[in-house]
Amino acid sequence: MRWRFPGGLLACVLTLLAAASAPARAETPDAALAALVEEAKANCEHPSDRLERILCNGRLRSGVREYYPLFGTREGTTHLGYEPDVSRAIASKLGVEVDFVRVNAASRIPLLAQDRIDFAIATMGHNTQRDGQVRFIRPHYYQSETVLVAPKALRVRDWKDVAASTICVSVGNGSNAELVSRNTRLMLFDEAGVLPDRLRDETCTLAAQDDSFFAFYFTDPAFAAQFEPKMGFAQVPWGMGVARTGSDKLARALDLVSQIFHRDGVFLDIARKNRIGTAFLEKQREVWQRPECNTATGSTNKDCILPALDTALQPTPFVGRVNELEDWFEKIFGLDVTLPMFKTMPALSLFVNGVVNSLILIAGALTATLGFAIAFGFALGSESRLLRWPARLVTVTLQSSPIVLTLVIAAAFANAIVPYSSAVALVAAILALGLSNGSNAGQAVSEAVVSLHHEGRHSGMGLFVQALARSATSIVSFLVNAAKGTPIASFIGAPELLSALTDITSFSSGRVTTYCLLLVFYTVVVMVVVWLCNKLRAWLERGEVRA
Repeated sequence: MRWRFPGGLLACVLTLLAAASAPARAETPDAALAALVEEAKANCEHPSDRLERILCNGRLRSGVREYYPLFGTREGTTHLGYEPDVSRAIASKLGVEVDFVRVNAASRIPLLAQDRIDFAIATMGHNTQRDGQVRFIRPHYYQSETVLVAPKALRVRDWKDVAASTICVSVGNGSNAELVSRNTRLMLFDEAGVLPDRLRDETCTLAAQDDSFFAFYFTDPAFAAQFEPKMGFAQVPWGMGVARTGSDKLARALDLVSQIFHRDGVFLDIARKNRIGTAFLEKQREVWQRPECNTATGSTNKDCILPALDTALQPTPFVGRVNELEDWFEKIFGLDVTLPMFKTMPALSLFVNGVVNSLILIAGALTATLGFAIAFGFALGSESRLLRWPARLVTVTLQSSPIVLTLVIAAAFANAIVPYSSAVALVAAILALGLSNGSNAGQAVSEAVVSLHHEGRHSGMGLFVQALARSATSIVSFLVNAAKGTPIASFIGAPELLSALTDITSFSSGRVTTYCLLLVFYTVVVMVVVWLCNKLRAWLERGEVRA
């Protein structure tokens, strides 16, 4: 009897052998996400990661912007735009509800560190500088570049055309460091949303912000007729961010969700719904549909993910000691002291130049104040009406004008004569401070002249010297006032220390420490000025005694 092997059994054996010999299929991001969620839910009694807390509480706190058209705005209590819609899609994928928290460029990273939001999706460019502050989610959910926008009549072809110009930016924008390195001045705003208005009212001639931000405003025919993008730079991918500690599982979950959203076109559909550019997302969908990327480990595959924008700044030779000093303050006093001006060469250069320019400004303001005090005192105390009345008119005008207005007018006159530069702004500030304080001190001198006349003193140079001595206290007072008022020169772009530190904090952290250092600097400078002025007063008063 012939034995026959059943055909069905043979086919089954061959199938099993083929499966055993074939390479194992990589785990999909969907399966990895499902396993991660189940594991996190099983640990509700002792949550150790933000993902566990989110899943167990059923709430996801999303940090979004509210003043960034198309990407994040709010109408009443409703959040609109690409990023709020992505947040809702992520929450739905995780099976939780979303709570929105308002953030801006300056607050989004600190709020993550303070555990006030679970993740930030707030137009945050992923650059190497921020890698030490936040854990970015891969793959990225959008991409943009920074553009310079200006009136069409303004000629801007390259960086040479904007050197020494003031550019309006938002605090925390990653491209601010490059703008500073190009020898430009920065005018800072907390929200990008005010930049178009500042262009319209001519507060700003140039503004720098993501092209994605200005895309909405160029849909307005009136705006597009008046302004245009001049040049673009610093192309950067956007990343969702989570805190660097306590968020490992949450970061892993968001990595997987982002892979799935790119692969399935979820990001793309949300972008089309919100009328934003889709070229980047269309390319990303193709990438994440490739077999080598559509795996649980795709977010770590260098052939699939984009690199962060390299914005690493050249460190100072003593950056290690600065870090040690910061750690010492934290350990001994519990103070979070950060000294960004001593960590990178661009920041150090700005800081040193700011100190030097401030000292020049203070010395110039003191000299100008003393000089104008003598000139106004002589003219106001003169017996000639041709000197006295014009001097009185100028004095009353200066006394009635706010110092900021005097600065602006001085800068306008200076710019009408010569092209704008840092030196021109410094000279204008010195003249404005000298005129404002010198006119007041000069009036005190003239009143002393009148008093001496009433006492029967003879006119002439001797009487004027006595008047200077008698008004020494008033002169000293306005000299000190001139020194204390020098930081206001930053209003017209003078590159003194306040302006330099403002530029530094536009691309680094540590605003509180930075401005405390500014306070210490001016406190010491004013103390020195007071000491010198007291010496001057004593010398002048000795002159009156001798007389």
